[in-house]
Amino acid sequence: MNTVASLTIAVVGIFFLAMGTYALITPSTLAAPFHLSAKTPESRSEIRAVYGGFGIAMATVLGAAALDIGGIRTGAVTAVGLALIGMAGGRLISRLLDTPVGFYPIWFYFGIELVAGTALLACV
Repeated sequence: MNTVASLTIAVVGIFFLAMGTYALITPSTLAAPFHLSAKTPESRSEIRAVYGGFGIAMATVLGAAALDIGGIRTGAVTAVGLALIGMAGGRLISRLLDTPVGFYPIWFYFGIELVAGTALLACV
């Protein structure tokens, strides 16, 4: 098993775990840099589900992939890597269609998604 690949996969998984945990605990704070409102139970539930639950699920998948449990490494890492690149692509399209904004948070997360997605795909 490639140690560098396993470490790369684990680092991206830790990022997802941190984001997911943060979203579950404090959805309003997670949404604030994007000027999203989390003032209702419905909006907090959505943030907890999409950023929290999904993030922790991705961390779990990447943890299993880092250890190659059940031989899932290639499929799991490819799926998560492409999902991250897709997210970066959505941000890029938004930047082309919308009013320009500062570096944070859009370009900051674009960079993280692009680098993490590319790093994961390099592990396949």
